[in-house]
Amino acid sequence: MRTACARSSASTLDTGPPAEPHLSTPPPTVIHQRVAALQAGADPTVVLRLASGWAVLGDPQVIAGYCLLLPDPVVPHLNALASAARAAFLEDMAALGDALLELTGAVRINYAVFGNVEPALHAHLFPRRADEPPAVVHAQPWAWDWRAAPRFDPARHGAFQQALGRALAARR
Repeated sequence: MRTACARSSASTLDTGPPAEPHLSTPPPTVIHQRVAALQAGADPTVVLRLASGWAVLGDPQVIAGYCLLLPDPVVPHLNALASAARAAFLEDMAALGDALLELTGAVRINYAVFGNVEPALHAHLFPRRADEPPAVVHAQPWAWDWRAAPRFDPARHGAFQQALGRALAARR
């Protein structure tokens, strides 16, 4: 059923029913845009180009050392990758986690792969520390105050960004 919102009030052309959602090509996501910026050398959060994609620092830094792994090329979800590409993405994700453990002194890394808000594969990596405030020590990272978190700043985060790139490159 078409609604009044489905067509402009100035248009009298009936284009038929909307496409079936599962047949539609999804619009480019923030992940697509970010990977395009990385390919163009225009994303200052870049840590390193890996076999499966890009390691980047999160913006904001809701937890110090928060990173993402963005696939290149972008795919809808992990299961859209062929077996070897899937293994490479997961290996890169684990290597990024190992480098974060080494540099941050974290007790563990929280890994998150959802794709519900941005329907494209990407992994979030959060270094969790023993000295976290009691109010958040048992909370998942989305319970933290993202609005109060520091934005990525090359002057503030650049030394860590470079050290992480070196630690990650040493694992290749």
